[in-house]
Amino acid sequence: MQLTGRTRVAGAPCNYGIYQPDDPFVGPEDLLASLAADGYTGVDSGPIGYLGTADVLARRLATSGIGLAGGWVDLRFADPDGFADDLAGLDAALAVFTAAPVDDPRFAPRPTLACPGNPARMARPGTPPDLASALPASAWPDFAARVQQAVDRCRGHGLEPVFHYHLGTDVETEAEADRLLELTDVAVCLDTGHLALAGGDPVAAVHKWAGRIGQVHLKDADLAAHRRVRDAGGGLPEVVAAGGFCALGTGDVDLAGVLRGLDEIGYAGWLVIEQDAPAQGRDLHRIRADQHDNRRWLAEALP
Repeated sequence: MQLTGRTRVAGAPCNYGIYQPDDPFVGPEDLLASLAADGYTGVDSGPIGYLGTADVLARRLATSGIGLAGGWVDLRFADPDGFADDLAGLDAALAVFTAAPVDDPRFAPRPTLACPGNPARMARPGTPPDLASALPASAWPDFAARVQQAVDRCRGHGLEPVFHYHLGTDVETEAEADRLLELTDVAVCLDTGHLALAGGDPVAAVHKWAGRIGQVHLKDADLAAHRRVRDAGGGLPEVVAAGGFCALGTGDVDLAGVLRGLDEIGYAGWLVIEQDAPAQGRDLHRIRADQHDNRRWLAEALP
């Protein structure tokens, strides 16, 4: 499999339930050291500022031998005034990303553009989708134009962004991701777990989106856990807490098929292993064991 030589493997703070920049649960140096010890060579930024900025970020990455894969930046694309206000946050994130050393342009940080949570869809995430809360057809052109504006802003800083469809947001389903790709020239972040829980087929999506996949978030998903939570009236935090995103190879996503497909389409770039953990009630021993096992699973899947 040639994919091995064209990819690098990153971890992510969300695997530790870290969603705030000042989260003391695991310090940045400790997290980076754990990733390096397990054989990861990259990391997603997590909340902007958690890993540091400017010289602090560069020093921490260099000390650990870890590269920066990119990081999440949500903007209120459906709200013109909110979007304008959010551009300052995008610029701050881009300053962080451009401070990271890069030894190969294929592995430059990817600004991961996304929508903030839509409360109604957060309350009932995934399949069957809550289309009553979906963007109306008339809103899509302006929504997409603002996405394109953010994309162009990233490119103005020398960075190529990706867009991350995500449970509980305005771009959640495969059809909504397709629509955005039709209306913009942004690349997609292929998140296998979110796609599966939204009713999509990650293996088929690899081939359908060939040439438009700018980053991959390898994530397994437990469809039964998701269904139980939905049936009980739970939202996205409850899905995460119930193990809706499980360790690689233990869920329902055909990750081996995804990897074969990525190899077939010639994908080159980061493979970011993600296993979203809850922000509360975290078990550090279990989290670290899972991240070790996730990296080992991928090493065995990519001989």
